[in-house]
Amino acid sequence: MRVSPIHGRGVFALRRLRAGGHIATFEGRPTQRDGIHVLWIFEDDDEDREIGIEGRNELRFLNHSVNPNAEFLGLELHATRNIQPGYEVTIHYGEAWEDAD
Repeated sequence: MRVSPIHGRGVFALRRLRAGGHIATFEGRPTQRDGIHVLWIFEDDDEDREIGIEGRNELRFLNHSVNPNAEFLGLELHATRNIQPGYEVTIHYGEAWEDAD
């Protein structure tokens, strides 16, 4: 983690990350309140409920990109394309961020 040209702090690759490869697991505690470090995921059940996880590890500093290079599958972060050392790891925050740069 270091200062990001996108916003505040960011997460950066320390080594080459291959497309499809596991990067890390988002860790935190469950919450019902929204916040700047909360990841919302769908619970794996028939009701499609969202649960919030208040981030406690460095993944809470992932920044948004309209052209992200990683995505969450549940709490697991995976590279969507190769990411070279030193490059910022980014995700898409969701529909509310469609027009954000």
